[in-house]
Amino acid sequence: MIVAIIYLVLIVVSILLTVQSAHVLYLMLYTWDRADAERKARAPDEFLPPQISFSVLLPARHEEDVIQSTIERVVRANYPAELLEVFVICSQDDDGTIKKAEEKIDELKRKGLRNVRVVVFDDEPINKPHGLNTALPHTANKVVTIFDAEDDIHPEIFSLVNTVMVQEKVRVVQAGVQLMNYESNWYSTLNVLEYFFWFKSRLHYHAHYGSIPLGGNTVFFARELLLRLGGWDDRNLTEDADMGLRISAMGERVRVVYDDRYVTKEETPPTLGHFIRQRTRWSQGFMQTLKKGTWKQMPTRKQRWLAVYVLAFPRGQALLGLYLPISLGMILILKVPVLIALVSYLPVLLLAAHFLVQAVGLYEFTSAHGLEASPKAVLRMAIAWFPFQMVLAYAALRAMRREMLGRHDWEKTQHVGAHRATTEEAESRVG
Repeated sequence: MIVAIIYLVLIVVSILLTVQSAHVLYLMLYTWDRADAERKARAPDEFLPPQISFSVLLPARHEEDVIQSTIERVVRANYPAELLEVFVICSQDDDGTIKKAEEKIDELKRKGLRNVRVVVFDDEPINKPHGLNTALPHTANKVVTIFDAEDDIHPEIFSLVNTVMVQEKVRVVQAGVQLMNYESNWYSTLNVLEYFFWFKSRLHYHAHYGSIPLGGNTVFFARELLLRLGGWDDRNLTEDADMGLRISAMGERVRVVYDDRYVTKEETPPTLGHFIRQRTRWSQGFMQTLKKGTWKQMPTRKQRWLAVYVLAFPRGQALLGLYLPISLGMILILKVPVLIALVSYLPVLLLAAHFLVQAVGLYEFTSAHGLEASPKAVLRMAIAWFPFQMVLAYAALRAMRREMLGRHDWEKTQHVGAHRATTEEAESRVG
């Protein structure tokens, strides 16, 4: 009887994980598989003259090493300075970042640029969404956008969004974000490719069906829409995903643009500990948003199902992390009927298919950005593949534990500017 139950559980879990993995594979290839989706993802071929004014929010905490370069890139964008205002947002206790930002502001003032200021808050919670809510009342321009403190934005990003918003009459635009330093450590290539497939393909599927968890930066909102929504949920660890689903529930159309030429460039977390804390925060934020129930307000069953599917994904990762070593162990120590063995191995085959797609994606990513992939990089990916899945599963389990304990503090991810070295390397090759 016990053996029969084990067989039944093994078959059910194997089938569920196989279906889920196959669907993820379909989402990864969505824009490659559909010509209309790929066409909609592209940036305009020509940009309209500047019309829209932008308020840029730069939330920063302990970002002394990168904040000045980011401010410089934003204010030097190829867009009229009179149509840009920039707010660096800091907690009162972050003396280092405030000092660096103010030094940069003074330097810019001496050069005639007076459109940057620091907004400081001294209340709880100390996190990104609370900082955004603090700065929002200070904004005056038509569109509000967010960049992270380490972001390297493209000089034409405002022209791109100005064109899309004016031509297509949309009030929310999610532009591309791309991690760049794919050779920094053992997990960085796989982390880079997660972003590549998420922004280049998966988000377009979510936007098409009107159920989209937005990214945390390079997202542009009509200011009046943000005010109507009351800003961000400052208790949510993934305020971006929550905001996207709230906007979707209103029936608001989101335009996703991913063009390799215009992506905002970022870096992978510099250490495994930082990566785990970042992924734990994301997984826990999805759990919070699922529990919050915004998805219930969506008008169609398809939208609600898609939202639940995405928000429940961390629990699937936790299950996969528990399942894989058990499945491999059972293959070695437990004799099962051939049919059950074959069924239990299906998720492993799907994971192999995921790896092959990502290996091809590595060559496409590096080609698009003037970098070089190699068989050695693919071999390194293969070696890291299983440990990477275990790390994701551990982060999901850690998020479940934190959620059960009621811990919602914001675990900070360090930024060291590693992506800028990769960008400089690519530019030197082009030059």
